[in-house]
Amino acid sequence: MIAVVYSGSKTAVWRIANEGKLIAECSMPGINPCFVDQKTLLHQLNKKSILINHAEQIKRIYVFAAGATSADRKAELETSLGLFFKHSKITVENDLYGAAKAACYNEKGIVGILGSGANCSYFDGSSLEENNFGLGFILGDEGSANYLGKSILRNFLQEKLPLDLYKKFSKKYDLNRTEILEKVYKKTLAQQFLSSFLEFFIENRAHEYIQRLIDKAFEVYFDTYLLPTIKLHPETQIHFVGIVAGNFQDRLRVVAQRHGLEITTITKEPIYNLLNYYSN
Repeated sequence: MIAVVYSGSKTAVWRIANEGKLIAECSMPGINPCFVDQKTLLHQLNKKSILINHAEQIKRIYVFAAGATSADRKAELETSLGLFFKHSKITVENDLYGAAKAACYNEKGIVGILGSGANCSYFDGSSLEENNFGLGFILGDEGSANYLGKSILRNFLQEKLPLDLYKKFSKKYDLNRTEILEKVYKKTLAQQFLSSFLEFFIENRAHEYIQRLIDKAFEVYFDTYLLPTIKLHPETQIHFVGIVAGNFQDRLRVVAQRHGLEITTITKEPIYNLLNYYSN
């Protein structure tokens, strides 16, 4: 029995398989080792009956997590999970490697993440090319869910939203300036708060103003991540992974066409491709 885990900063999804067949699945808060300590992670695991019931039977766990970008972070997460899954061999990689495996398997390609966070890299079929991306939700993550969250909050607070959107936003979230600034600057897990506003974008995706915000975010993503990578690896297939890419495929392809680019695949939920790969 194996388990595959794909985690952004907001949500970690688990899929458990036996002899290639899916037998259980669940989700929990993200397990980014930069933000979640061992005590919190074990508490979260112990709240999931599915994981408790299968813990002794799972022999291999493949984890792909945002924040698992260094040997120390990977070892930290592996150790924490090992306290719960005492009979499992655990392999931890970062979420970008998981995205690359889900999109390309063992083929080369340029892989972009547009989920709760954002990243991009060239994948040669077995490893990722090092780059200076991955700066997190404060300094980076352009085009991601938390980047979109910042854009809608900024426009809301500065009263730049069209009146109909302003009323919808106010009714849905009932937030004032003080509450927003406190959640962003004083509370923990600000990135999860910012990412939560993706739902508003999805609900109002047909609104011209929302489409402009999305297109603007994708343009910044292209300029920051994708175009520099393509410059180093021209004529390489382009793949996208993540909930933002998956929900706004039409806008992503429109922006790509403006740059004369074609996107080969867009995978909203990479967990299923990863489960298929590691099950076989």
